[in-house]
Amino acid sequence: MLGARFVAIDSAARTCTMEFDISRDFCHSIDIVQGGFVTAMLDAAMSHAVFVMADDIASVSSLEIKTTYLEPTRAGRLRVEGCVIKSGYKIAFMEGRVYDAAGTLTATGSTVGKVIRRS
Repeated sequence: MLGARFVAIDSAARTCTMEFDISRDFCHSIDIVQGGFVTAMLDAAMSHAVFVMADDIASVSSLEIKTTYLEPTRAGRLRVEGCVIKSGYKIAFMEGRVYDAAGTLTATGSTVGKVIRRS
């Protein structure tokens, strides 16, 4: 729905960088992306950073997520970076950042996720 593209994945660093081309359909106040969509983009990048840690990870379910809005996130191309800060067998702690086309940091996020593994 949000038109994500994977830009970089680094399994050693446990990071995932994605790009999103966000139209005004996802905005309020003319061109400011609605906060729920900003959080969804952060959640996607942070969760995908977990998937690169091991081949047996089936999914990641967010248990808690926090988004901090630093600047208005405007429609257009956005780069979202997610990384795993710490992980155990069943729980992962992640952080993420949203940058606009000019490279301005517009939002940050942190989450705790339940790691679900294949049997």
